[in-house]
Amino acid sequence: MDEELRSLTERLRREAGGSAAYERLVASGDLDELAAALTAPGQPLWARELVAFRLGVAGDRRAFEALVLLLNHRDPQRCASAAHALARLGDPRTARAAAALATNELRVAYALHPVRLLAELRAPEAVPALITTLERRLHPHDPYRRVALACIEGLGAMGDPRARPVLTGALAHPALAEAAVHALARLPTS
Repeated sequence: MDEELRSLTERLRREAGGSAAYERLVASGDLDELAAALTAPGQPLWARELVAFRLGVAGDRRAFEALVLLLNHRDPQRCASAAHALARLGDPRTARAAAALATNELRVAYALHPVRLLAELRAPEAVPALITTLERRLHPHDPYRRVALACIEGLGAMGDPRARPVLTGALAHPALAEAAVHALARLPTS
């Protein structure tokens, strides 16, 4: 069992209160049974998260919509689990959805995991979305420094020269400057 699945199952076991339904969903290897539980009416959030995660890491695209909703959840643990599963899902819609979530200024408080997912996916949508998100964070007193740092780290890891202007702009912000220096060092020279 990988670390992310172990962490998820421990957290959801507590949420489920040790219910028989939880034990059944954890033990099931039948993807059709899991997909049915994902869409069944009246399922608690823990059950939907568990089956969406399991379907996602198995590469079953029936989990896509549920995982995107969880990626945008107010609970960071749910976002992290959804990002982990989406990165393994292999659905071509994932990068576009993550880019939309990362650049949605109304939901910027929940953008950390979509930003990290974009950097991990390295899809064509990633660099423009990270640049846009970082540009918006380069205002005095912006409260979303962690999102800005994740953008900087992702842009540095991708090494795309289009990021040079926004990373250079980040140098003027003391909380971001060190990360920006490291990211700029990873970009190819002209």
